[in-house]
Amino acid sequence: MNRFAWITVASLIAALTLGLAAHAEVRSLRGDRPIDAGAQMFDKKRPKTLEGGFKRAWKTAPPAIPHSIDKDRITLEDNSCMRCHSAENFKKEKAPKVGDSHFLAADGTKLKDISARRYFCNQCHVPQMDAKPLVENTFSAK
Repeated sequence: MNRFAWITVASLIAALTLGLAAHAEVRSLRGDRPIDAGAQMFDKKRPKTLEGGFKRAWKTAPPAIPHSIDKDRITLEDNSCMRCHSAENFKKEKAPKVGDSHFLAADGTKLKDISARRYFCNQCHVPQMDAKPLVENTFSAK
């Protein structure tokens, strides 16, 4: 066999071996279910609740929501979070008031109403669920 043939055969064997090894290491959150199989329904997780709220992961982190938000709705016309967290209602509801930073425009000017950039609360503030993590998390706030 000439040199070109040996190189070709060796290259094919190497490619096949590497391809199989790479394929064996691929893992998915779907487990061993084929991609064309329907997704499995998951159990609905219960929200964690905590009187007084959760500790922040770092100093300037948005506070996590310590209650269920299943019945809360945020639309362009209404934000149900403001029923408890507005400046007018927070004392009566014994809830934290929306931060002053939420009333600043992009250029830093103070607004009368909550900024449109901050109106959709659950972009940053999220409820906590009583669920096992899907992947390992080694995050540590220092």
